[in-house]
Amino acid sequence: MDARRIRALLQPFLLTAAADPTAQEPLPEGSGTVASQALTDLQIEQISAYLDLLLRWNQRINLSAVRDAEEVVTRHFGESLFAARHLFPSAKDRRSSSRVIDVGSGAGFPGLPIKIWSSEVQLTLIESNQKKATFLREVIRRLQLKDGAVFSGRAESFPDQAEVVTLRAVERFENALTVVNRLVLPAGRVALLIGAAQVARARELARDIAWQPAATLPLSSNRVLMIGQKDPLVRRAD
Repeated sequence: MDARRIRALLQPFLLTAAADPTAQEPLPEGSGTVASQALTDLQIEQISAYLDLLLRWNQRINLSAVRDAEEVVTRHFGESLFAARHLFPSAKDRRSSSRVIDVGSGAGFPGLPIKIWSSEVQLTLIESNQKKATFLREVIRRLQLKDGAVFSGRAESFPDQAEVVTLRAVERFENALTVVNRLVLPAGRVALLIGAAQVARARELARDIAWQPAATLPLSSNRVLMIGQKDPLVRRAD
């Protein structure tokens, strides 16, 4: 896809909350509501290469139900970059070496776009499906993403924790959120890309996380981003 078209499709997801007409419940100050930064030529090249790989592999294995290239850019890359810019809003943040775990990564969203946005993060994609895990490794190799790894097992078995843990709408949401809560370090952050109907349940299940107001995703009326910080006094129970 033409680079200019990719930029145009992603633009709504890179606006500040104040400038975004679709944002019904913007995140508070300090959570990423700062002037957006344009994607670099390298980032656009990486997104384009990733898109090409996804579309080709999707013909052989079921990576995504979304088949239209432009919809893949908005639904997958756009929503993931929306989360990325709220987690790592400033130029300094984007150089963060924080550890990031993406649970149930599937085709790599939101984890890989977060890595493209903030190249210094140490990313682990957790994906138990072996074919999808192979695809993720190929994307990391082709895009030359250093400090990117794939754990091809169940998230319940992953032995480490991270400063940031992400989760996009998955089956068995309640079980997945319990695992996410275990994987995030005390004082670490959780980012959820979920349906608006799941917000109340997320707050109920993860009471030790201080949730910010949910932010409606651009071009969507029923999908939101939730970011919260784990109580620093909570310790992992092994």
